[in-house]
Amino acid sequence: MMIKMNRKGFTLVEIMIVVAIIGLLAAIAIPNFVQARKKAQTNACIANLKQIQGAVQVWAIDTGAASNATPTTADLVPNYIKAWPKEGTSTYGVPAVNADPSCPASNTDHHL
Repeated sequence: MMIKMNRKGFTLVEIMIVVAIIGLLAAIAIPNFVQARKKAQTNACIANLKQIQGAVQVWAIDTGAASNATPTTADLVPNYIKAWPKEGTSTYGVPAVNADPSCPASNTDHHL
């Protein structure tokens, strides 16, 4: 008489191999996601700095302001920039016409 084994499910070794492969893929992918997120935040901040600088320059041309004049956010929003950008919980400062805007995050190395 022949005994027929009905095999349902996975063995412990098969499950361990799958878990090891998933762990390896996660170990490769997670650092790349962190690096991509930091790069995206840097690019967003630089884009905000360009928008602010452009709004200040156009304001200076329209009003005939001196090169050392500093507009307020009320001068710039909504006529020269639709909404004032924010970096997380901090906001960007308004630079003088002859100055470059700076990122509100103190631990950044990017600028215009």
